[in-house]
Amino acid sequence: MVFILNQDEEQLVLRQETDDNLVIPSTSSKQKTQNKAHPDQKQYSCKICDEAFSQSSSLTTHMRTHMDKKPFTCSTCGKSFQKKYHLLRHMMIHTGEKPFSCVTCGKSFITKPEVVSHMRIHTGERPFSCVICGKSFQNKSNLLRHMKIHTGERPFSCETCGKGFRSKPQLLHHRRIHTDERPFSCETCGKGFRSKPQLLRHRRIHTDERPFSCETCGKGFRSKPQLLRHRRIHTDERPFSCENCGKAFRSKPQLLFHMKIHTGERPFSCGTCGKRFYRQCSLTCHMRIHTGEKPFSCGTCGKSYKIRNSLIGHIQTHTSERLFSCGTCGKRFSQKKHLTSHMWTHTSEKPFSCGTCGKGFHKKGYLNYHMRTHTGEKPFSCGTCGKCFQLKNILTSHMRIHTDEKAFFCGFCGKSFRWQSSLTVHMKTHTDQKPFVCGTCGKSFRWQSSLTVHMKTHTDQKPFLCETCGKSFCCQSSLTRHIMLHTGQKPFVCGTCGKSFRWQSSLTGHMKTHTGGSE
Repeated sequence: MVFILNQDEEQLVLRQETDDNLVIPSTSSKQKTQNKAHPDQKQYSCKICDEAFSQSSSLTTHMRTHMDKKPFTCSTCGKSFQKKYHLLRHMMIHTGEKPFSCVTCGKSFITKPEVVSHMRIHTGERPFSCVICGKSFQNKSNLLRHMKIHTGERPFSCETCGKGFRSKPQLLHHRRIHTDERPFSCETCGKGFRSKPQLLRHRRIHTDERPFSCETCGKGFRSKPQLLRHRRIHTDERPFSCENCGKAFRSKPQLLFHMKIHTGERPFSCGTCGKRFYRQCSLTCHMRIHTGEKPFSCGTCGKSYKIRNSLIGHIQTHTSERLFSCGTCGKRFSQKKHLTSHMWTHTSEKPFSCGTCGKGFHKKGYLNYHMRTHTGEKPFSCGTCGKCFQLKNILTSHMRIHTDEKAFFCGFCGKSFRWQSSLTVHMKTHTDQKPFVCGTCGKSFRWQSSLTVHMKTHTDQKPFLCETCGKSFCCQSSLTRHIMLHTGQKPFVCGTCGKSFRWQSSLTGHMKTHTGGSE
């Protein structure tokens, strides 16, 4: 089937291979006048798709969609169009002309339909409604896109991966994933983006513009999707449900992330250590462990952090702001996650269980730490002596042995300690507080561990046996000190004269001989 369009574009000839020719002649002036008087009469029909028109010129323009003919070309960039007014509208992109302005906010547009559609943002008018679910839209194109959700239609397919999309702009945006094309660049920081809306959202980071506000709490957001997700916090709406376990989520990305727990998919891999992650952002944060990068700095004290949330939590230590309050006991917290964790202490809920021993935990992080007791994993290594630890904070504490750092000071006597726990224990020597009392003899102790050891004197229980002489002891520390008598070990050495001792208390007494009796 061949289409022929003559020079004056007023006569369309449809020539078929069967030599049956159909000629649609140009319309006379009298016929045109009659057509305008009766616009509902559609006597000009397309022989390809059966669509009918009231004027022959409309049919002529329509036939170009079948021929893929675009006779109107932009002299500036060479882009072609099927209709002349499409070319005229396109030319305004090059000239920057926007003749139609919003009377409310002053924003300008290239075409009148664009300003009419824009005005509905101010009026709240949504004249286009879905006949299936009743949802309303400000313009017809949004309704047509929405209808494809009900029909499942995805007419635009990616030639690379075959994924289907409901609209051509969605397909064009998706193609850039394969080409890694980022044609929209931020003038401030130079970062590139695949779509203009992404760039507009990014710019608000620099301007701190938050044009979308929550009607309930007044919090502002940089994009409308962020506001819609936030509203669900107030309504507790969770429209996205997991088909495997039934758990519901407020946003689709949260559901997609959750689904990877069931599939075990971890598509993002660290090129340095091989560790895999569910999300790209998790990998990005992990890479900072290897690079040592801490891009988020506190403007008050200069302390830096690897992730933004850590900085936000730290900043609240300067302001003493605690916005999140427990409804049961009234305790306040600076971060919502701390409140959530605290609430479990009231419910005794421990949703994270060990698959090996069945022990339950309040947080997934606690479960991860616990699992290392079964696997024996000790991922944190000391760079000085090579000793490995299960937790990072234990490694940090251990490093003070090498640096001799004693960051915790007693406010009474000025004595310093490597660990907070040691300072807490020391403080009881000043208060003479002994809160742990023996129920048998009434003797009191400063520490629970001392009371536990003491209780064994009433039971005559001595479970710690010396393998050399057979003598038994009520606690491990007593056995350890006793064994030194057999081995001759004296691990406590005087830094002044080199003399060594079996016990710390003996070394402390000896040091007074050098200082003249003063500590």
